[in-house]
Amino acid sequence: MTEAVREAKREGRVVGLVPTMGALHEGHMKLIEMARDECGFVVVSVFVNPTQFGPNEDYGKYPRTLDRDAKMCEKVGVDIVFAPSAEDMYPDGFNAWVEIDGLTRVLEGEFRPTHFRGVTTVCAKLFNISRADCAYFGRKDYQQLKVIEKMVHDLNMPVCIVPVDIVRENDGLALSSRNRYLSPDERKAALVLSKSLADARKSYSAGQRDPSKIRALIEKRINSEPLAAIDYVAVVDAETLLPVDSLDNPGVVLLAVKIGTTRLIDNILLK
Repeated sequence: MTEAVREAKREGRVVGLVPTMGALHEGHMKLIEMARDECGFVVVSVFVNPTQFGPNEDYGKYPRTLDRDAKMCEKVGVDIVFAPSAEDMYPDGFNAWVEIDGLTRVLEGEFRPTHFRGVTTVCAKLFNISRADCAYFGRKDYQQLKVIEKMVHDLNMPVCIVPVDIVRENDGLALSSRNRYLSPDERKAALVLSKSLADARKSYSAGQRDPSKIRALIEKRINSEPLAAIDYVAVVDAETLLPVDSLDNPGVVLLAVKIGTTRLIDNILLK
């Protein structure tokens, strides 16, 4: 991996990295295609990162489809699929962690306290291994995107973080590798996430700037679906992710909702 990147750098090619956990879908492909358009050498990492999963989460059953993923990457001109093992990334004696305070303490951080430490550590390692000039992240994992941007800024990492918009199914469901866990009834019920966000956008467009009223509107819609259970609904500042009294500046609605036993996240920017 490092030798291939060294050669690409010698040739003056811009290196683009798309970090994934595999089970690629059209959302990932949008990231890859953007990297392909903008960079001369594209690396896609496929690594189900154990350190970002908490106890009783779905690390064991997370879909692993490396052969299929590699074929998808080959079709769109990816130069390298980097698929290390857990032992490669975390050898015996590994004990170095990258932790970002503040942004990681709220929302997902409250429900998954060790999650972001795993995310930032593995991304820092991937940035170092790939020597990426640009790294592409989807806005669906909005809090993750902001945490990675903060890490890169604060630690002066020489990589440009490129956000890419959410890709949705025709009916509005945000694409996710975890969607395959849903039964047909749960798949239908999961549409309540995008519908509640549409309610929020409509209310905001009509002039509503009170976060509590927008949040109440969303919760009412989600609670009307029997298969849905809310972990959190947050209407917060789009940069700091802190609560605000009014949406005078750009805001973001962040959702985490269990549909049956499957936990889904989604979001929408209000600006």
